[in-house]
Amino acid sequence: MDIVTEIKETFKNGSVLTRLIYINIAVFLLLKIVGVFFYLAGQPYFLVDWLSVPSNIDALILKPWTPITYMFLHAGFIHLLFNILGLYWFGKLFMYHLEGDKLLSVYVLGGLAGAALYVAAYNIFPGLKNSYGLLLGASASIFAILVAISFYDPDREIMVPLIGTFKLKYVTTFYLLLSVLGISSTNPGGNIAHLGGAVWGWFYIFQLQKGKDLGAGLINFINKLAKLFKPKSHLTVTHKQPPRDDYDYNRQKNMQQDEINHILDKIAKSGYESLSKKEKELLFKQGRK
Repeated sequence: MDIVTEIKETFKNGSVLTRLIYINIAVFLLLKIVGVFFYLAGQPYFLVDWLSVPSNIDALILKPWTPITYMFLHAGFIHLLFNILGLYWFGKLFMYHLEGDKLLSVYVLGGLAGAALYVAAYNIFPGLKNSYGLLLGASASIFAILVAISFYDPDREIMVPLIGTFKLKYVTTFYLLLSVLGISSTNPGGNIAHLGGAVWGWFYIFQLQKGKDLGAGLINFINKLAKLFKPKSHLTVTHKQPPRDDYDYNRQKNMQQDEINHILDKIAKSGYESLSKKEKELLFKQGRK
């Protein structure tokens, strides 16, 4: 199996976390490759700016897709590397407790929350009003995942390389404190976006523990959208798989018994002639056992 086929299979059969990591890496490589052609052609490279969230509302209105695209966008390799590592570590912790669909919704909605707070801050606070910024990177989404799982399982102990073992809630508090202090640094917009993602991560788990999955609507929309682009197959092939274990054997037997009960009920109500050809064959096979 060649590497391209292997990557396709891993993406197709992998978890939501694997797919998110692949998408981030693929976008980075694609934009870098396209950038080489722009450089050789002597043309200004505008794609990164075109996909990043502008702090100016008028500019944002002209680029309404950017609150989605920016969360998969990285300008440099180090930026990408640290975000991929964070996504992998905290995503693994998240999926230890919760499903992949929930991880995807927290990633996307956390990123949107980060973009919203970023734009709001640049248009409200006097210290930022006179400056223009561009937001890019998966950091806000990763902070949403980190805070979500920290709120869900605060006392879980994790190993911090070269330092030691700490409870997750303390590690999260440290990262949040760094983001607050970093607002007055050279990257105020990015740190503000971190806090926006963090707020969403907390709010999502807070509502989930009340029985409300605020990301369910987004997941349903994504699934419907995926079906539109999924090629339709007009050929249906059914393979009857042998049971893998006692549980699977009992499950298959119960399903078969349910079918027989349904057929018998149908005969009692409407007579034998009301059965379909398939139902008659199943009843005949069952009678020969």
